[in-house]
Amino acid sequence: MSIAIAQARHIFGLKPGITGNICYHDEQTIVYPAGANCILYNIDQKAQKFIPGSEKSDGMTAIAVSPNRRYVAIAEKGEKPTITIYDLHSLRKKKVLSSPDVSTGEYVSLAFSPDSKYLVAQGGKPDWMLLYWTWEKSKVMATTRTSNPQNPMGEVYQVSFNPQDNTQLCVIGNTIFRHFRYSEGNLKPFNFQKMEPQNYLCHAWVSEERIVVGTDNGRLLLFEAGELKNEINLAKDDKSEDSSASGSTQITAIVAYSKGFACACGPGTVYLFEKTDDKDFFKKAREIKIPADPSNSADPAKPQQQVIKCLTVSPSEETLVASTDQAQFYYLQLSSADIGKGDQATFEVLAQSFHNGQILGLDVCIRKPIVATCSVDRSVRIWNYETCNLELYKVFAEEAYSIALHPSGLYILVGFSDKLRLMNLLIDDIRTFKEFTVRGCKECAFSNGGHLFAAVHGNVIQIYSTTTFECVINLKGHNGKVRSIVWSADDSKIVSCGMDGAVYEWDSFTGKRIGESVLKSCSYTGVAVTPDGKTTFAAGSDKTLKEIADSQILREVPAGDMTLTNVALSHSGRMLFAGTARGTMWSVKFPLTIPGEWQEHQGHGAAITKMKITYDDQYLITVGEDATILLWKIQDKEGRGLKRDKEVGWAEEILITKSDLEEKNASMADLNSRVEELKMENEYQLRLKDMNYNEKMKELTEKFIQEMESLKTKNQVLKTDKDKEEAKHEEEMAELMEKHAKELQDLESANNQKLMLEYEKFQEQQAKMMKMQEDYDRQLQEMEESKERALEELTEYYETKLQEMSTKLEQSNDEARQQSREYEETKKQIEEDADREILDIKNKYERRLRDEKEANMRLKGETGIMKKKFTSLQKEIDDHKEDIKKLQAETAKLNNIIRNLEKDIQGLKKEIQERDDTIQDKEKRIYDLKKKNQELEKFKFVLDYKIKELKKQIEPRENDIKNMKEQIQEMESELERFNKQNTQLELNITELRQKLKATDKEMHQERQRVRDVEAVVRRFKTDLHNCVGYIQDPKMLKESIKALYQKHVQEDITETASVGADIQKEFSRQKEHLERSVASLRKKLEKDSEIHKADNVRIMQENVSLIKEINDLRRELKICRTHIHDMEAALGLHSKMGNKGGDSTALAQLASKQPSALMERKLDEQVKIIDMQMIEIRRLRSNVEDLEKVGGSRPPSGPALPPMQTVM
Repeated sequence: MSIAIAQARHIFGLKPGITGNICYHDEQTIVYPAGANCILYNIDQKAQKFIPGSEKSDGMTAIAVSPNRRYVAIAEKGEKPTITIYDLHSLRKKKVLSSPDVSTGEYVSLAFSPDSKYLVAQGGKPDWMLLYWTWEKSKVMATTRTSNPQNPMGEVYQVSFNPQDNTQLCVIGNTIFRHFRYSEGNLKPFNFQKMEPQNYLCHAWVSEERIVVGTDNGRLLLFEAGELKNEINLAKDDKSEDSSASGSTQITAIVAYSKGFACACGPGTVYLFEKTDDKDFFKKAREIKIPADPSNSADPAKPQQQVIKCLTVSPSEETLVASTDQAQFYYLQLSSADIGKGDQATFEVLAQSFHNGQILGLDVCIRKPIVATCSVDRSVRIWNYETCNLELYKVFAEEAYSIALHPSGLYILVGFSDKLRLMNLLIDDIRTFKEFTVRGCKECAFSNGGHLFAAVHGNVIQIYSTTTFECVINLKGHNGKVRSIVWSADDSKIVSCGMDGAVYEWDSFTGKRIGESVLKSCSYTGVAVTPDGKTTFAAGSDKTLKEIADSQILREVPAGDMTLTNVALSHSGRMLFAGTARGTMWSVKFPLTIPGEWQEHQGHGAAITKMKITYDDQYLITVGEDATILLWKIQDKEGRGLKRDKEVGWAEEILITKSDLEEKNASMADLNSRVEELKMENEYQLRLKDMNYNEKMKELTEKFIQEMESLKTKNQVLKTDKDKEEAKHEEEMAELMEKHAKELQDLESANNQKLMLEYEKFQEQQAKMMKMQEDYDRQLQEMEESKERALEELTEYYETKLQEMSTKLEQSNDEARQQSREYEETKKQIEEDADREILDIKNKYERRLRDEKEANMRLKGETGIMKKKFTSLQKEIDDHKEDIKKLQAETAKLNNIIRNLEKDIQGLKKEIQERDDTIQDKEKRIYDLKKKNQELEKFKFVLDYKIKELKKQIEPRENDIKNMKEQIQEMESELERFNKQNTQLELNITELRQKLKATDKEMHQERQRVRDVEAVVRRFKTDLHNCVGYIQDPKMLKESIKALYQKHVQEDITETASVGADIQKEFSRQKEHLERSVASLRKKLEKDSEIHKADNVRIMQENVSLIKEINDLRRELKICRTHIHDMEAALGLHSKMGNKGGDSTALAQLASKQPSALMERKLDEQVKIIDMQMIEIRRLRSNVEDLEKVGGSRPPSGPALPPMQTVM
């Protein structure tokens, strides 16, 4: 007895409607919500890590990743909304934040500060409270209401931090655009806007002071410090580009990056804006669209109508990722967007596309690791649970309610709203090959053997054969909708449960009910059977899990307040799992005990609709109303499970239609032929290039030899010049050295004399200065003494006068005052005069002293200049010495070169001697060859005979070539005729198609008429039924019959009936005639195409044979030419320069050596014959070249043939 272990491995899906529902953790990992979990998805490795949601939460509402990429904050709604912060590296919970200040049930937006230490959270309606947290201390630093007082109903959508400032926030919403600054425990608003409020949907900071804001009417507003700097109207651009495009132009998402920003505007469209030279402006650089979906057979353009709700850019700014309102991911490489600026780009699907509606059907395969699902979004998808990939999907025009996978994995059974369809799973498509008239089939299942399948039709379960497609058995008994059907392991039983509270066991061979358990108070939704088929487990609306055996409920395990929606039992019979209405998955202790024990796992964000366990008991697959598919890795406590036979492996067969295979084979054949042609062409081109390169090599070698010779002559000339220059240089150097030595001595002596003179002058000036200073001191002392003496005399004089005047003072105070005033004035004047004289004398002598000092300084400066000149001359001398050393080194190098060149000259002399020896040897050989030449004259007659034979062979070949040309021209005329016939047949086909369309339209009109008539008949029946109700009341019966007559009977009913019958006959006759004509035309077209194909093949074969013959002829001609060339060389008649004079002179020399009349005559005859043969060879060559030109200029007949080999 144990509880099985279950661990979430992979989830397919995305939860839309969450703020910031996609973020980057690092360059390869994205963070997004799915179900009740937060997922870390590695794009490269395609692996997922799970952060499960809190147990008592009602789901996530907002997500934010910190700027340092270490933490993720997840806001969850509930009675008390919470924010949970996780470490993204260890996936451990760091903090749980909750505040009594928030009276709402959710947070609508989260944002981390630039240093990741603070977190701001925006509460929901009605009070829209903004909280500023120090999250590491779980402390709320400040709170404020962000709603607009003038518009209390306005919602807040987004909050963000300034990317450079922890204290500055921005909040936007409906008529809300506010800046807040945190200071002293308060959030104070600032930067108030001076414009009319709008519905702001999103925003992003593009710099420290500037924000881009998007509105619901397609406007981008650029604010700087609260002031509107620029406005871009994207709604106008959309209308001008595509006036027929429907849908709103709301700007739903903005993300900033270093080069600019990206914004989502309108359905499925993102615009990239880049910075311009003008700092207030951004230019639109690129438009990116969501691509159409070719797998959507009903409406391929439907994905393009998705609204992009969130954008994010990778940390390296290489990738832009977008999430949509229909739970899809798309991405774009920004580097590729930069390369093709100006063009329209398209997003690519990230990972795979997901369901975007409630998933209703689920089934697993026995022979392949695949899962099939169907959803309210009208799509059928095939997933691989080992590679975690979407293998195949298709969107249909009708809703799919149920799905079943054949054990082979090659077929699926899908219950659509109109019919039940059996489909082939092809390599790249899902195609219907059989339809059953079962409307709205809510449950279907293949037997484990695959030979039967069960489908629910209302309250009846119908069993069909998969080979004959006939209904074998109808299982009747349920009074309500059947919610689940399960086959037993050996296919002998079917267990079903329904809304009527019944769980029935059926014998699949006889169709009899062999077990039943009815509990009307419970509406069953899920059922599972043990491998032996004896025990059934059922889950329903009464919040219990029931164990049923032999039509009796053995155990009833209560589930508390939780409603169980489904139940699944492993094929080993040791693990039991249940799904709940909240989306959690229970691993139940098995066998069941009362009270029950289970372990709860957070999985889906809404009720689990279906659960299946794979046939190797490795995985549990659950699907829910939240459009997600969750793969759980399962094992029992002991780690036991069904061991899969590794040798057998998974089936790798796939289905492909014959026409597709033929098309692919044909395309492969075409490609192979093209490859062969290209190989031939490449070989030919390579040969041509080799020839060109050989010619170039010859030219280059000749040039090189000429240049070598010219360089040798130049080298000799340079040697002589060098010797002369060396001699000159040595003489000049000796002269310069002597000159420099003399100049140096002269300069030294002159400088020494000048220095001595200057020093003497300096001493004289110093002595003068000392004398003048002594004179000045003496004069100053004398002046002071005279001044003191004068003062003493004056004081004595005035004292006597004072005594005299003191007597008179008594007589007149006025005179005394006047005398004292005069005394003071005279005293002042005397003092001033004395001071002025002293100052004049002082200034005079100071001026003289200054002049002397300046002269002294000037002399010192001149001596400094002389010293500098001396040092510069010394440096020049040192430089000259270094130059001399360098020149000596160069002369040493040149001497080495001269020695090497002398060695080379000796080597060349040796070579000349060796070549002289070889020339003597070759002269001997020439003498021997002349002897051989006399012998070769004997072979001349044999050569003449062979040349005549060659001429005879060449003439019939030329005739054959002419005949082949004529044949080719005839074939080309035939090809033209066939092309004309093809065009005529295509016109006929188009006419017939148009006729077919017309007949289809008429047929639809007739069907509509039939429907109208049926409707009239139904109305008449209902009216007649109402009349029959008055059968006891004759008056009412009469009146109702009259009303019936007036309502339904017209006067010309017989005429219309007859006319309708005639029209029907004419229509059927015309239809039969058209069908017959179409069939005959099809047959004719097939015959014509076969004949045409055969003719084309014949022409192609003839062309190939002709080209082969031409190539053979060319090869023979080449052999003949080489043979003739060899013969001419043997005769000594083929010289390099090719002049005939040399041949005649050689023969004349031979004749002069052996002067006989007969020999001379023979030689003359041979020369004439050889000349004639040379003329004939030239003529044949010109003919061959003409033929090649004709072959090259001939128009191509049909497909390209292998190239003809040219004679080298």
